[in-house]
Amino acid sequence: MQLIASDTDKGLARMLDGYSDPAILVSANYEILATNERYRETFGEIEVDRGAHCYEVSHGYRVPCDQAGESCPLLACKSSGAKERVLHIHSTPRGKEHVDVEMLPIRGDDGELRYFVEILRPVTIASAEFSTQQMVGRSPAFNSLVDMINLVARRDTSVLLMGESGTGKELAAKAIHEASPRHKHLMVTVECAGLTETLFESELFGHVKGAFTGAVNNKPGLLENAEGGTLFLDEIGDVPLGMQVKLLRLIETGSYRAVGSTQLKRAQFRLICATHKNLKEQLARGAFREDLYYRINAFPIVLPPLRERREDVGIIAKSILGKLSPDENYRLTDSGIKLLSGCHFAGNVRELRNVLERATIFAHSNIIDVKILAQCLLDAAPLQAVTQTEQWPDLKTQQAQYLNDLLEYCHGDKSQAAKIAGISLRSLYRKLGLLQKE
Repeated sequence: MQLIASDTDKGLARMLDGYSDPAILVSANYEILATNERYRETFGEIEVDRGAHCYEVSHGYRVPCDQAGESCPLLACKSSGAKERVLHIHSTPRGKEHVDVEMLPIRGDDGELRYFVEILRPVTIASAEFSTQQMVGRSPAFNSLVDMINLVARRDTSVLLMGESGTGKELAAKAIHEASPRHKHLMVTVECAGLTETLFESELFGHVKGAFTGAVNNKPGLLENAEGGTLFLDEIGDVPLGMQVKLLRLIETGSYRAVGSTQLKRAQFRLICATHKNLKEQLARGAFREDLYYRINAFPIVLPPLRERREDVGIIAKSILGKLSPDENYRLTDSGIKLLSGCHFAGNVRELRNVLERATIFAHSNIIDVKILAQCLLDAAPLQAVTQTEQWPDLKTQQAQYLNDLLEYCHGDKSQAAKIAGISLRSLYRKLGLLQKE
């Protein structure tokens, strides 16, 4: 072990050898006293002759993190006297990286806090630099998202990813899966949007030969592929009402039957769902079952829209360009990044990608500047023109269409429609505007 402190600190410093993660010993004055071998392998050697401080080494700050606008785990540890943790972006030999920092207090014989063990666990589910495969960003909103994902990934808790279209819900689901104990198995995605009840059931559970017209062979469902892994239901808000009951049974019992079969099968998977719809509003109008909602919503995560991550637009744009044309080495000018950062992208990252793909077509070289981008920003309004009250798309206008579809499904049987919707018959009449005095 490299010892930075005086001989009297050797005893405390040796305990760092017991940590399998990178760890340092820090004084109450933020001075790094010792590092373990794993730290040096991961983050490099520290210049000990100048009395290095943790905020200098990790961030390049001249003052502690809390004075530089960030949360400081050491200060929090001093205040609480207990273990604290925070997600930070640290400077490393590989550039900026997300690091899960855990701070443990050590008291002297007099009970005073004298030392702190800082354990640093690199977070690999996202990148703070260029990446064509991972979520990227450094903004506070993005860091909060990464922190939430990092916390829940190691558990089997069901996760509900919510957010506007194009915010990266599928990438977030992949990050959760890859950081989970199930990462050696598959993550299977089921696109719920646009599927009828019969197609959804067949796709998920599979079917046997002769189960319905066109079922000429036995077909295994996607659940079999997800065995031991993760099942990702994208756009869960579009699952037909009749299928929601069967989906609830699957989640509660872990069992299902292929369409047309009487054989009960078992399924073992981790569930992640995603939606751009406001499920609480759907609950209120009977479009989504309350019992299913609380089953899938054990750990909700809201993905921030791009307008709340303005400082991330540049790095996201560079990563998109790297993915679109890996051999062309397209470069955005600083003024181009500034222009993109000041735009409101209703389609979020997906819309930004469209803008950049147009730009690669218009560009005469590998340089993309403001002039080129101006030709590509067809729908992206200036950010300042967007009102603060803007929310996800309003779903109330869809209520009448939903009720009509439900009644058509039930062949006009209002009692059955109310039962499927999970509301009383009286509520159904009221929603239809047909409530009459008895």
